[in-house]
Amino acid sequence: MPISNENIIVAEDLTISYDLHRERKKLIALQDINLEIKKGEFVVLVGPSGCGKTSFINAVSGLIPKSGGSVKVRGDEVTAPGPDRAMVFQDYALLPWRTVESNIRLPYELQDLGLSEEEKKLRVKKSLELVDLTGFEKTFPYELSGGMKQRVGIARALATNPDILLADEPFAAIDAMTREAMQAEMERIVMETGQTCVFITHSIDEAILLGDRVVVISYRPGKIKEIVDIDFERPRMNNSEVKISKKYAELRDHIWNLVKDEAMQTTRGE
Repeated sequence: MPISNENIIVAEDLTISYDLHRERKKLIALQDINLEIKKGEFVVLVGPSGCGKTSFINAVSGLIPKSGGSVKVRGDEVTAPGPDRAMVFQDYALLPWRTVESNIRLPYELQDLGLSEEEKKLRVKKSLELVDLTGFEKTFPYELSGGMKQRVGIARALATNPDILLADEPFAAIDAMTREAMQAEMERIVMETGQTCVFITHSIDEAILLGDRVVVISYRPGKIKEIVDIDFERPRMNNSEVKISKKYAELRDHIWNLVKDEAMQTTRGE
């Protein structure tokens, strides 16, 4: 689906800080973030560890409070989590004693969406179809590969029919071949559903292949260093010409140079 002209997420001078009680000081994770994300857009955040990428999507999800500025979804200030926003975590976050189907149904137990039992079953079925896990409903997490566990995590996020999908390095814990397959799945799902996606990664290749824009965050306190437009046509993951193009190499070098400068600061403790 094409990207809309409507801004669905707007951060204005967003600042997030944490009280470090043992050190008796305040840690500023993000400072003065200004970012507009359009409906249907796939935005990828990259930057060194500790730059506040996760803090940003946690603020959008409503999991943490802001210290200053604002973050709005469809013009309304975010004050708490909601069914219009769903999170995909890095470590799968599955409950081992529950089946695949039961894990996907978890959001219905945590929030009242006003759905009938029939509608819940239909949504679970559709979510399983989207991630190609039909037939694994009664399987337990320990019986699944890492890639399949992450598919369950994505299916659970999709079960509420969210407008916004927030993903915190969802493929970091899986092997390279599975990761590439999951990237293709993520691109396909977002294209099919038309959802807005905010995605965190440390992989520049992943950022270019998935993102409509790549937002480079500086070292702490995190600020937007640059926003890089990625205008390759979709689908990209199965297009072998993308990765061997001169344009791809130039984008990769440019983003790497931006990130490298910031990563160096982490090693110096600056």
